[in-house]
Amino acid sequence: MSATNPSPQQFNEKSYDKHADWYKTAFPNRENRIATIESFKNYKGTVHHWLQQIFFNCLDPFISDKDNSWLTLGDAFGHDAGYLIDQGIPDVTASDLDTEFLMVANELGLIDKFNKENAERLSYGDQSLDYILCKESYHHFPRPYAALYEMVRVARKAIIIIEPQDPISRMPLLLFLVNILDKVQNGLSIKVWKNRFSYEKVGNFVYKVSEREFEKFAAGLNLPAIAVKSINPNFWFPESKEIPACNKDKRFRKILFKKNTRDVLSKIGIIPSQTLSLVAFKNSPDEVQRERLMKNGYKIVDIPKNPYL
Repeated sequence: MSATNPSPQQFNEKSYDKHADWYKTAFPNRENRIATIESFKNYKGTVHHWLQQIFFNCLDPFISDKDNSWLTLGDAFGHDAGYLIDQGIPDVTASDLDTEFLMVANELGLIDKFNKENAERLSYGDQSLDYILCKESYHHFPRPYAALYEMVRVARKAIIIIEPQDPISRMPLLLFLVNILDKVQNGLSIKVWKNRFSYEKVGNFVYKVSEREFEKFAAGLNLPAIAVKSINPNFWFPESKEIPACNKDKRFRKILFKKNTRDVLSKIGIIPSQTLSLVAFKNSPDEVQRERLMKNGYKIVDIPKNPYL
C-alpha cells in the first residue's frame, strides 16, 4: 500500500516548523547569535554592506515621514528593522516565526520592538500599521498569496515586497522555447530549464515575483496603484563581508563591473533584472510621493477601478 501525500495544511505546517527550527540548527547557542548581530555593526564599508544598501535604497521614498509605523515581516535578525530605526523612524516592529534572534537583537540595541508573527495569520487589526516591509522573505512562504492578503489587510498606506524576479515573464524567447520543448515531449523543458522548480534546503519552494502578477493581485483587490523598481543586488558570497567596497580593491572592481554590465543589459531589456521592489498602495500616491518614487527609479502603474463594483 503506497504512502499518502500529506495534506496541503500538513505540508504548510511542516514547512513553517522547519523554517522556525532552521535558526536553532544554524545558530545553536546565544554566542552565535550575538556574533551575528554584532557583525551588522562592523560590516559597513564592505561589499556585503554595499549590496544590502542597494536593497535598502528602495525604501528612500517612504522614510522621509518619520511618524509612520512599520512592521518588518520575516526579519529574522532584525536587520531590516534596524536599518529603518537608523533612519530616524521610531515606531518599527521586527517580526519573524522565531524570536530567539530578535530577543538578542533587542538586548543589543539593534531593534526596539519585536513580535512572533506568522505571515499568513498576522496578529494585528485591519489597517493598524502604515507600512509593511517584506524583504527577501516572501519566497520562503509556503502560501505567499495568503501572506500578501494579510499584509494588505493590516497596512494603512502600502506594502513593500523586495524579492527575486521570475525571469520567464520578461523573457518571451525562453517561454517560447519551453512551449516548443514540451510540445516535442512532455517534461522535456525541465531538462533544459534546470531551476524551473527551485527548492531551498530549509524546505521551501522559491516563489519569485513578477510585475504582471502584482498588477493582477492589485486589480483583484481594487487597489489604486503599484510601483515597481528593478535592481541587481545578487552578487553576494561569504567573503564579501571581508572585501572593502572601494575602487582601490581589485575584487570590488570586478564585482562592480559585473553589476554595471547587468544593469545596462536589464535597462535595455536584453535580460531581466535580478530583483524587484514591488509596492502596493492602499491609497493613490500624491504628486509629492510620485515624484520621490520616480526619482528613485520606480515605475508607477495606476490600476483602473473596477467599473462593476
